[in-house]
Amino acid sequence: MPANSVILAYSGGLDTSCILAWLVEKGFQVTAYLADIGQEEDYVAVRKNALLLGAKEIVIDDLKSEFVCEFAWPGVACGLRYEGRYLLGTSLARPVICKGLVRAALERNIGHFAHGATGKGNDQVRFELGCAALAPHLKAIVPWRDAEFTRRFKGRQDLIAYAKAKGFPVPATPAAPYSTDANLLHISYESGMLEDPAVSAPKGIFNMTTDPEDAPDVAQDIEIGFEKGLPTSVKVLPDGAEVSKSPVELFTILNAVAGKHGVGRIDIVENRFIGLKSRGVYESPGMTVLFLAHLDLETFCLDREVLKAMRGLKDSMTDFVYNGFWFSPECNYVRDCLLRGQNDVNGKVKVRLFKGSVSVLSRKDSGSGSLYNQALVSMDEEGGFTPSDSTGFINCHALRLREYARYRSNLK
Repeated sequence: MPANSVILAYSGGLDTSCILAWLVEKGFQVTAYLADIGQEEDYVAVRKNALLLGAKEIVIDDLKSEFVCEFAWPGVACGLRYEGRYLLGTSLARPVICKGLVRAALERNIGHFAHGATGKGNDQVRFELGCAALAPHLKAIVPWRDAEFTRRFKGRQDLIAYAKAKGFPVPATPAAPYSTDANLLHISYESGMLEDPAVSAPKGIFNMTTDPEDAPDVAQDIEIGFEKGLPTSVKVLPDGAEVSKSPVELFTILNAVAGKHGVGRIDIVENRFIGLKSRGVYESPGMTVLFLAHLDLETFCLDREVLKAMRGLKDSMTDFVYNGFWFSPECNYVRDCLLRGQNDVNGKVKVRLFKGSVSVLSRKDSGSGSLYNQALVSMDEEGGFTPSDSTGFINCHALRLREYARYRSNLK
């Protein structure tokens, strides 16, 4: 294992390009690793620039299918939503990148890995915990926590000057004074002008979704099929054929349809794992539709007490994923529990998309029946329920309230 070999999680952007060149200056043989997880990228230019900056090799790894099947779909089935709003588009992407990067490192007998995450963010934790779990022998090189690197590069202006000196085309422009991170699940926008939570995000910032004000004036209905909690089909109504293609194709269809109708935008302040609050602007059109449709079908299909038991597990797993513990034993355990609970979540949900909103119109089981008993719940027939039984049920619950009222009256 060469002592000076390193694999760099490479995006092709300003930070990792400068880090690549700096590592070469330090005498490292750098393999640049770029995961294709659905972001729009000029891969020819990325390859050219990485080699120009001194990379020994660049690996462009198509992980889209693995990303959706092993991370996005479980994210939907497990109902993951951080602090009630964020659908973990970045958080779910980091473990699949770690898997691919570690595979590439092991194949090449590389002893170090590096990343461009800053010392204030979540990604540094996610990359380093993921690699620690998958390849404990890999040693981390973290330039943004390296004293020599941070003395030389105080901020973006220093990086831009360095990139220009190296002949690298600088991607940062005054027209886009913020950073973005894109993949098949979402695009995030943060830093720069967005660091002030009192400043509204500029109208033209979004790339995946139409502004709801400009979205079509006619609503779009779609029907999504699920098997064991996982999406399996989508039908664009009224005339579209049901599509049961690969997970990536299904997700791409949902992104396009939901994005056209302005679905999936949020602008939030969230709590980072290391203790800082940060402002993030996100758009997740397909994930938003899937989350809401799955939540409705899950409530339709599962027992009440099972749903209660799952709430705490969902919160726990959401924190595990956000904080970078996807490969931890506790996350494995909770994920297995939640996915086992999806065995009965089978059916179809019809939703309506209209100017940024998602409304559930109907749901139906897969044909094998469900816990919903129309005859039993109907107000028009007895259906096997004895109304007089409710008297004892109510009296038992009222007993506690009457006793509390008696106790309070004695204190006066």
